[in-house]
Amino acid sequence: MIRGRRTGLHPVQYLQIAARAYLPCGCGNAALWRAPGNRMGRTLMIDPLPFVTYTFVMSITPGPNNVMLTASGAHFGLRRTLPHILGVGGGFVVQLLAVCAGLSALFARWPALQRTLGWVGAAYLLYLGWRLLGHSDTEARAGRRPVTFLEAAMFQFLNPKAWVMTVTAATLFLPQELGLLLRGGYMAGIMEGIGVPCMTVWALFGSSLRGLLAAPRGRLAFNLAMALALATTAVMMVR
Repeated sequence: MIRGRRTGLHPVQYLQIAARAYLPCGCGNAALWRAPGNRMGRTLMIDPLPFVTYTFVMSITPGPNNVMLTASGAHFGLRRTLPHILGVGGGFVVQLLAVCAGLSALFARWPALQRTLGWVGAAYLLYLGWRLLGHSDTEARAGRRPVTFLEAAMFQFLNPKAWVMTVTAATLFLPQELGLLLRGGYMAGIMEGIGVPCMTVWALFGSSLRGLLAAPRGRLAFNLAMALALATTAVMMVR
């Protein structure tokens, strides 16, 4: 990492000074920015390429969020799906900060907790699939709405793929010496910068299929395909 040329301050020190000036009381505490025992003057070399590659692969491949976004894009278009996309991103950030703060230790101590969350998430996906099957006529379509920002954010805590992504990111790709805020902020920035465009691609793909939904048979076929994809994903979540 590059030190300030004129002041000689380490980049972490710049962040800590900014936190003390602009963030709520306590956020400038050095313990949040580095682990105990780490000297502020130590230079930490971070190669972002492995984490960027991992984030891209996990974000672009099919999963619960991308299947839901494809269906939402097809039924509601990209503009009405944007809160869903941003909600997924916001949920990831909160989840990631929670993992960096030590939430993953709860899963290590009580494995049944993560298993329970997986079952609840699978049930939610099955419910969404059932709703799709019940929305094949114009009257039913008129009463629907896209997933909200808050619903999408909360779903990340029921999504095993999201937990795998955040726990792996927090434990494998960054040194623990960086501490909570720096690790969380660094990873959240990369995840948002890569994840949101990847999710938008899936929503755009669904939006491009809106013409197919104009015909009753096409709409029924699409809803069946999406419901099957959601059901398959639900089974994979709990197997």
